Amino acid sequence: MAASILAESQELPPDWLDRLRARLLAQPDHERSHSFYGGPLADVPQRLRETLWAELPEPLQAAAVLIPIVQQEAGVSVLLTVRAEHLRHHPGQISFPGGRVELADADPAATALRETAEELGIDAGYIEPLGYLTDHVVRTGYRITPVVALLRPGFVITLDRTEVAEAFELPLAFVLATTNYRVRRRSLREVELEVWELPYRDRVIWGATAGILAQLRAAMHAQPMGSATPGSGA
Repeated sequence: MAASILAESQELPPDWLDRLRARLLAQPDHERSHSFYGGPLADVPQRLRETLWAELPEPLQAAAVLIPIVQQEAGVSVLLTVRAEHLRHHPGQISFPGGRVELADADPAATALRETAEELGIDAGYIEPLGYLTDHVVRTGYRITPVVALLRPGFVITLDRTEVAEAFELPLAFVLATTNYRVRRRSLREVELEVWELPYRDRVIWGATAGILAQLRAAMHAQPMGSATPGSGA
């Protein structure tokens, strides 16, 4: 009932931050069977799961993204970026700040903080990591670890125009409202998957970004990681 009320009103529950602190993973979860690929791989039949993984390169390239939650007087929002149009992979797509894990990075959180500083110019002193979501695998061969964090007021954005065209904020209440999502079916050889799309004003958030936002929504609604698929109406 609480989730339905939230979806209709699109208002944040007063304990939203406490929920996140309690329900996010304290450590990254790199277990392959727990990973998401639009929907959770755990819900894909074993034979089709093996076909899907056979399509992906080995080993997967480790990467991390930051999900920056901004707290301001006007409301709570998630900071997103739009990739530069000249980039080779996913030009113009809505994404999170992030990138490949480098040897010098202590953990995925360190990667996410470093990439956020490089892409948006935001100093790590304004960022408080809260925890992790389950890994998300993409067709290009990356295993993305999402790091959820608070972004304190006072930060200044300086875009790296070689990577980022713009940054914008998406209301967190909008992200958490189940009815704002729609399903898109995608086929990969014998594997047919349902993936999320999240339309917002004149933008459409899709791919891994929409999937990760759906994971964040699931964590807020106390659904076990990996239990909700796009077609479930959860």
